[in-house]
Amino acid sequence: MKLLAALTLALSLGTAAAYADSVNVAVAANFTAAAEKLAEAFKAETGDELVLSFGASGALYTQVTQGAPFDVFLSADDTHPKKAIDDGLGVAGTNFTYAVGSLVLYSTTLDVSVGEAALNLPFNKLAIGNPESAPYGIAAVEALKTLGKYDAILPKLVIGENISQTLQFVDSGNAELGFVAASQVIGKGSQWLVPTEDHEPILQDAVLLKTGAAKPAAAKFLEYLKSDAAVAIITSAGYTVPAK
Repeated sequence: MKLLAALTLALSLGTAAAYADSVNVAVAANFTAAAEKLAEAFKAETGDELVLSFGASGALYTQVTQGAPFDVFLSADDTHPKKAIDDGLGVAGTNFTYAVGSLVLYSTTLDVSVGEAALNLPFNKLAIGNPESAPYGIAAVEALKTLGKYDAILPKLVIGENISQTLQFVDSGNAELGFVAASQVIGKGSQWLVPTEDHEPILQDAVLLKTGAAKPAAAKFLEYLKSDAAVAIITSAGYTVPAK
């Protein structure tokens, strides 16, 4: 009986392994921590593995246009997923907002909790993501312009390739403060949550790419992103999620 049970278990595990798949996912850098937790939970639930590649949304989209073998794209904006569909690289009707991001002014050395007045403090460098490719960088520029500070601060700007490098500039002391994603600095340093009316909403959209259209696990992951379990992980990482 023990031998029979062992053989049955081995066969069931072998069958599960045979049906398990991997999904190549391009992920906006600000969503790194949440994506890693989602990958663990998704594998535990389905057996399928997520292979994650992180970067600025614009840079990742360039890789998509150059034939990078991504199956799913989790952008930090809603523009690039729509563009993927318009350019024939994404599957129409599969794009949706999986998270809404928040922009914060962050510092490890200055008290920025005083709000926009922090931009009047003496400092040499302020870090932002590259507004040419990073949605949080675009939001930072919009906020500075709304507050009437952009022209004065422009000579002090340090540009990160993506929002992760932007955070590194502040944490390393290469910039005294910076605009980063709220999800990156939970429980860290001094922060000011930038009012949402100071910049366009940071709608982070997902899309199924044509390269993953024939892969059931890719579509399965996109559906999983809408599940209560996934939403709990996303909101605990500092994002909000649109109502279903």
